[in-house]
Amino acid sequence: MKTLVRILFFLLIVKPLLSFILGINLYGKSNLPKHRQFIMVANHNSHLDTAALLNLFPLTQLKSIHPVAAEDYFSSSALLFAFSKTCFNILPIPRTHITKSNNPIKRMCEIIETGESLIVFPEGSRGMPEEMAPFQNGIAHLIQKYPDIPIVPVYLKGMGRSLPKGEFILIPFFCDLIIGESLYLKGSKEEITRTLEQSVHSLGKRLND
Repeated sequence: MKTLVRILFFLLIVKPLLSFILGINLYGKSNLPKHRQFIMVANHNSHLDTAALLNLFPLTQLKSIHPVAAEDYFSSSALLFAFSKTCFNILPIPRTHITKSNNPIKRMCEIIETGESLIVFPEGSRGMPEEMAPFQNGIAHLIQKYPDIPIVPVYLKGMGRSLPKGEFILIPFFCDLIIGESLYLKGSKEEITRTLEQSVHSLGKRLND
């Protein structure tokens, strides 16, 4: 039932919204993994980011893709939590009061072990429009554990102007989304984090040049 609701939500609301109101310029679509597990890593300025990234995939594939989201924000109300789980298939993780049982890496590993995929925003929170904060190194722990899973870097531009943090009224702006070639990373957590951040940043630079 959740899968059907999610498909209808994207078909009737998300796709028309992104196609006809925003108008997203998409670059590098051929770099999307086809029929394979992946970890997608992107910058984060708006709630639109998650919708735009999920919209890249066939509707039937949405059931196996989990955007990692802040548990404290999305569990602030039962209605918001139910909506986010049903329509966006989020994986809620804590940002504070982390214990061994609710450890974010543990939760992400559980998803990876099922053969499903993740969308991760390593900045940890939505930033200011067109600004990218330093990446946190939690994602590096996951990559070290699963070095054979492709890492897909993505840069989104314009979403933060269309729906900035703290705003609820959509402002139509043309937005850009660029997908980079898959990465397979090894090394220390610091090296992996730095390489990821540079990869996403370089995609943004390509859009701005």
